[in-house]
Amino acid sequence: MTDTPAAPHKYVVKDEDIPDYELTRTRNLPRAWLWIVAIGTLVSIGLVMNQVFAWRFFVGYTVIEAQFLYAVVAIMFAMVFVVFPAHKRQNRDVVPWYDALMFATALAIGAYACFFSNDIVDQAWEYAAPLHGKLVALVMWGLVLEAGRRTGGWPIFFVVLVFSTYPIYVHLMPEVISGVPQTPLNTAAFHMYSIESLLGIPMRAFAGLVFGFIIFGIALQYTGAGSFFINLAFSTLGHVRGGPAKVAVFSSGLFGSLSGGPVTNVLTTGTLTIPAMKRLGFSAKYAGGVEACASTGGVLMPPIMGATAFVMANFLQISYVEVAIAAIVPSLLYYFGLFMQIDAYSARRGMKGLPKEELENLWQVIKTGWVYLFVFALLIFMLIHLQQEARAPFYAVALLLVINQFTAHKLTREKLLRFVFATGFLLAELAGILAAIGLVVGALVSTGMVGTITNDLVFLAGNNTLVLLLMGAFTCFILGMGMTVTAAYIFLAIILAPALIKAGLEPLPVHMFLLYWGMLSFITPPVALAAFAAASVAKADPMATGFEAMRLGTIIYFIPFFFVYNPALLLQGPLDEILIVCVSAVVGVVLLSGALQGYLIGLGRLPDGPAGLPSRLLIGVGGLTFAVPGGDMTGLTHTHLTAIALALTVPGIALGWFMRGGRRATTALE
Repeated sequence: MTDTPAAPHKYVVKDEDIPDYELTRTRNLPRAWLWIVAIGTLVSIGLVMNQVFAWRFFVGYTVIEAQFLYAVVAIMFAMVFVVFPAHKRQNRDVVPWYDALMFATALAIGAYACFFSNDIVDQAWEYAAPLHGKLVALVMWGLVLEAGRRTGGWPIFFVVLVFSTYPIYVHLMPEVISGVPQTPLNTAAFHMYSIESLLGIPMRAFAGLVFGFIIFGIALQYTGAGSFFINLAFSTLGHVRGGPAKVAVFSSGLFGSLSGGPVTNVLTTGTLTIPAMKRLGFSAKYAGGVEACASTGGVLMPPIMGATAFVMANFLQISYVEVAIAAIVPSLLYYFGLFMQIDAYSARRGMKGLPKEELENLWQVIKTGWVYLFVFALLIFMLIHLQQEARAPFYAVALLLVINQFTAHKLTREKLLRFVFATGFLLAELAGILAAIGLVVGALVSTGMVGTITNDLVFLAGNNTLVLLLMGAFTCFILGMGMTVTAAYIFLAIILAPALIKAGLEPLPVHMFLLYWGMLSFITPPVALAAFAAASVAKADPMATGFEAMRLGTIIYFIPFFFVYNPALLLQGPLDEILIVCVSAVVGVVLLSGALQGYLIGLGRLPDGPAGLPSRLLIGVGGLTFAVPGGDMTGLTHTHLTAIALALTVPGIALGWFMRGGRRATTALE
């Protein structure tokens, strides 16, 4: 009697395979506290929707903006002390009395601010608060610092501590950045009651725009869209050469655009893609590097791009759609470069894809998820045509929840509660971080240092924009080691962006530059958080995984410099200019990817060892020259750059062809 052969493993993701939103530092809340979080989340959503849709829940009473902001901030900010423990060793199954006290104090301060909101506005409490107002503000200042530490870590705590207290010791600083000092109580009052500090741009963007899109992203995950995206990627690309790695690029790009968090993205999609990559022969460090790069790139990918895009739109006083459109080409170039490197790596090593019998049928996957197209169509229609940015995600969530009831992913009562909890956890995390960063903004505004620092930076750089950009890139990278992308971006948008704009660069490319370089710290050692998370899944050396991710993400280190000097890469400018720079960038990415991985489409495997170095170097530098747009950065036209690129690339290809003996190359994606 023969044994029945085992059924092949199926690479199919179910809803339960995608973990709930959680971080290693969050609590396992008791049921009673979970209900408190759920109620707080629902009340906050109700307040935001009342404001966005002008529903006038409070009959006969007009809620001014300050009251609305204080109420939302108090609820979501207070939840930080319930959701995030004070330290790693703390028992995560209970909420200690001091955290419950801080929770109640934060709520009480919010209620106090709402009650006195008319006086705060009419009597300008940021400059002339009564004594009780100053004392309350001092307590709130301490709570904000602690909330920032719990949600963003010690780096945010120290940065915010140093900058938020700056008005107190400003007179002790060197003359160029000195000023008139303020008392601690007056500084606390400015932080609490000014629209430039706690209630500044970060928090206004959070309550006005980010809220709805965060809910939309989590709703997609809990209604089956997350599993649909991953299954669609496997069924489409799983069978081609290097399939699982290409699946990681596709699925992480889609999923990361919704989650906006590189580490969360790694721990979600990477748990399936990394083992599949290793099974086909990818080294552990390479598999981890691919997933880290793919997950990090989701921060750049429209339509959602995480919270940072909404904050940027508020800084620039433009619509979110303009930010999303500007991000299209750079994000696609990033993923295209990653995809081409994976293809070259796989072809060079003769790697195949997964067996088709282990993959779900594409048509079957589409049948289970085509309904999501209606939701995205509604969202895009409202964003672009109706320009209803604040309302669009709420309508999309409503349609999604209705459609969901007629699918296999129907929300059960338990799943709906988990959806609410996950929303509350993520909103609380963002509220804690953004409240803390708001104090940095407030301190610089209250001392008038924003303009001074701008002038000093321009002077130090000798009015050289490239030097300023390099300073910005380095600062972004350092801040990004310990901060979230959003926190690092906000800090530099206040400090550095005005200097770059004053030096003659356009505002949108400058802010996009800061966003991209803040993101790069997630894949760049020594603190490459996304790469380290991927290394833990891949069981690889974290530092080696970080360097592999850095090599795979090479193109993104250059792209920000390209578009800041030629905004055509951000789809700004004449159509012919946009087409020229986009086409040349694609050609350049193909050549650079081939040179980095040792395999070029149409030529095949490039020579190994020192003998092959000249060929790869010529092709790589030629590809980079192709990608550089003509204009102010080089002082050369597109024609000149193309001629130089051809002068480098053609000999490199000819040399590689000669050393290969003229053998025919294999085709891409075979």
